[in-house]
Amino acid sequence: MSESTNTIKARNDRYNEYVETVTPKTSMSKALLHSFAVGGITCVIGQGIGDVVMLISPTMSKDMVSNITSMILVTIAILLTGLGVFDVIARQGGAGSFLPITGFANAMASASMEFKTEGLIFGTSVKLFSVVGPVVVNGIVWSSLAGLINLWILGMA
Repeated sequence: MSESTNTIKARNDRYNEYVETVTPKTSMSKALLHSFAVGGITCVIGQGIGDVVMLISPTMSKDMVSNITSMILVTIAILLTGLGVFDVIARQGGAGSFLPITGFANAMASASMEFKTEGLIFGTSVKLFSVVGPVVVNGIVWSSLAGLINLWILGMA
C-alpha cells in the first residue's frame, strides 16, 4: 500500500470511530414495543370509532361504517399533523404510527403544510401529488402483478 492509501484508510477509520461514538444507540426491543403499542392503540381507537358510529346508526351498513371510520381517522391524523402532535407520536411510535391510512394522511398534510408558501397550485397541490403519485403507481403495479400471479395460480388448478 502506498503512503496516501494508508493515510486515507487511517482517516476513514477515525471517521468511523467518531460516527460510532456520536450515533445514538437504540434498543430494538424497545422500538418494537413502542411501535406495537402505538399501532395497536390506533387500531383500538379506530375500532372504538366504528362501534360508536354503529351505536348512533345501527341500520347503517358495515361498509358505510368502515368508510366513516376511515374518514374520521384521516381527519384526526391531519389535525394532529397540523398541531405538531403527530410528529411526537411518530418519534415515539416509529412504524406503528404509519399505519396505511393515518401515515398517508400525515404524509400528505405535512407536504401541503411545508410548501404552502409556494402557493396553492405550485406549492400545496404539486407536493400533494408528489406524495400521492408514487403510492398510486406502486398500488397499481403491485396489485396488477398480484392479480396476474393469482390468475396464473388459479388458472393452473
